[in-house]
Amino acid sequence: MTEPVIEARGLTRRFGDLTAVDALDLTVEPRTIYGFLGPNGCGKTTTLRMLTGLLTPSAGTVTVLGHPLPRDAERLKRQIGYMTQKFSLYDDLTVAENLGFVAEIYGLGLRVARQRISALLATYALEPLRHRRAGRMSGGQRQRLALAAATIHEPALLFLDEPTSAVDPENRRDFWERLFDLVDAGASILVSTHYMDEAERCHRLAIMESGHKRADGSPTELMAGMGARVVEIEAPNLRALKQQLSALPEVISAAQLGSRLRVLVAERIADPVAWLRAQPLQPAPTALAPARPSLEDVFVTSTGTPVGSHQT
Repeated sequence: MTEPVIEARGLTRRFGDLTAVDALDLTVEPRTIYGFLGPNGCGKTTTLRMLTGLLTPSAGTVTVLGHPLPRDAERLKRQIGYMTQKFSLYDDLTVAENLGFVAEIYGLGLRVARQRISALLATYALEPLRHRRAGRMSGGQRQRLALAAATIHEPALLFLDEPTSAVDPENRRDFWERLFDLVDAGASILVSTHYMDEAERCHRLAIMESGHKRADGSPTELMAGMGARVVEIEAPNLRALKQQLSALPEVISAAQLGSRLRVLVAERIADPVAWLRAQPLQPAPTALAPARPSLEDVFVTSTGTPVGSHQT
């Protein structure tokens, strides 16, 4: 497939007076991982539900795998996989029983179902757990089971809604390696996350805030075009220094990272280190150095707010 797997224009969803997603334009190319980065409540899940045909848009147009929605929502279901944020399989069924149940839902014949279950148990290291009830599994094991269930029918497009929110860093890294394996095999993936390190793994991503897409591009493009320069400062009293810096109109953000302040200075300041040295700051910084931009810096410059400061 060479055409985009997802094309949305002006995609909007309202719930009464609340506009959860506002005029979203989106293009997702095949065999890529496209990320939605943003805090809880920014519209990520609502967007995923519209793109899977589970929720009807209030306005706008959307085509997924060539199917216009909501008209072709039923036809689309067998071509996509959807892994929800909350574990949605049956705690009282074993691993093999859960996979068998999902295979039956997707209409896989007995022979094909047995082959797929056997392959998935091996791929996701679930063979030793095939007779264990899902309710007795760890977070990482349940995550692997949920991904196996979402891909049992070999979907062309996979939707993942904050899939690693309940697992440890090691399991998160392993999970992402499995996603790249799926892309290598021909799948396309749309994933929502609020983890900056995960967002950097995506081929492209959109930064979401309050239902709006604030930025869109590859992580490298977003960091290169964020409109700010980054300086890290060491000083005796970082909290006092942070207050002074935050009052300067040229400073977009100042945040403490351990024993340093990370300062975002407007791009119009050609030499931010020299400019900061010239400011009458008390206490005076003991060290200043330019730093590499990060996706958190992009988020701050795009929205004006650190990603972790939003409430659910």
